[in-house]
Amino acid sequence: MTVTTHTRAPWSQLRLRQSAHMRDLLAETTFSVAQLIQPLFFVEGLNGTEPIPGMGKSNLRFGEAALLERIARDLDAGVRHFMLFGVPSTKRLHDLRFDHVRRVVAAIKGRFGDALHLWADICLCSSTEHGHCAILDDGGHIDLGRSLEALAAMALEAAEAGVDGVSPSDMMDGRTAFLRAALDDAGHQHVPIMSYSTKFASKFYGPFREAAGSAPQFGDRRHYQIDVRSRRDAIASSVRCASEGADLLMVKPGMTSIDLILPIAEATGRAVGAYQVSGEYAGLLALAEKGLVDLDAALLETWNVFRRAGAAYLITYGARDARALGLGA
Repeated sequence: MTVTTHTRAPWSQLRLRQSAHMRDLLAETTFSVAQLIQPLFFVEGLNGTEPIPGMGKSNLRFGEAALLERIARDLDAGVRHFMLFGVPSTKRLHDLRFDHVRRVVAAIKGRFGDALHLWADICLCSSTEHGHCAILDDGGHIDLGRSLEALAAMALEAAEAGVDGVSPSDMMDGRTAFLRAALDDAGHQHVPIMSYSTKFASKFYGPFREAAGSAPQFGDRRHYQIDVRSRRDAIASSVRCASEGADLLMVKPGMTSIDLILPIAEATGRAVGAYQVSGEYAGLLALAEKGLVDLDAALLETWNVFRRAGAAYLITYGARDARALGLGA
C-alpha cells in the first residue's frame, strides 16, 4: 500500500509532540535556575519591608535585616545570582554619595560569601533629586564628565565592599570604558561588567521606578535611552559596549527586545541576556489575579521563549520561584 506524502507529514509532527518525553527530548532550549538573576531593592534607613505596587507579595522594598533574611530564603530556593538596587535615604543634585551601597554589599557578602553571586546595578537615578540617570548642569543638560565620575565612584564603592560584578544601567555615552578603566586602576580587574547595553525608553518600567524611587521629576529619558523604533541604534549600542570592555550584554525590556538578542550576540560574540522588567512581570501577575492566566505556566513559557530567542541568562522577578515551578538547579 502506498502512503502519500500529505498523510505522512501530519502524523510525523503529532508523534514528535505527543508526550512530554518527546517534547523535552527535542526542546531547543535547556536551562536551569543557574541562568536566572533575582532583583533586590535595598532602601537605606527602612525598617522591615514596604510593598511595591503591582509586584506581588515577595518582591518588596527591604531594609537591611529584612533583605538578608529574604536572600537566605532565596538561596534555599536555589537562586544563586542577585541584582542589587540600592536606594539612599538622602537624594542630592551633586556630590552624590554611595555609602549605602558599600554597607549593604559588605553585609550581604559578609553573611553569605561565595554562596551567591552579587551584581550591583550602577545608576544615579535613585540618588538624584530629579530622578534622572545623570548629573545635570545648571541648564538641565547632562554633565557627562561629572556623571561618569559619579558612576565610577558608585562602582568602586561596590567593588571595594566585595561585590561580584557591576551592571551599569544609566545609558551614558562611554560609561562602560570609563568604569572598566576605573575598576582596573583600583585593582579590581576581576570584577566583570554586565552592561545594560540595549535599553529602550520604555513604558514598562513603572513598578521599578516606584521601588527604586527613581521616576523623573521632569521630562523623560528619551534623550539618553534608545528609541523603541530604532533597530540600528539598539544593535550599535551593544556593539559599543562590547568594544568598551563589557563582559556581558543585556536587552531591556526583554519581551519587546526579543528580536535583537541573536543579532547582538552574532555582532559582538558576547553572551546576551534579557531583563524581564517590572511591567512585564506585573502584567502577568495582573492577569493571574483576574483568573485569566496560570501564572506559573506563563512564567515558564516566557522564560523558555527568551532562551529560544538566544538569551544566555535572564533577570526576572520570578527567579525565586523557578525551582518550585520545576526548573532544575
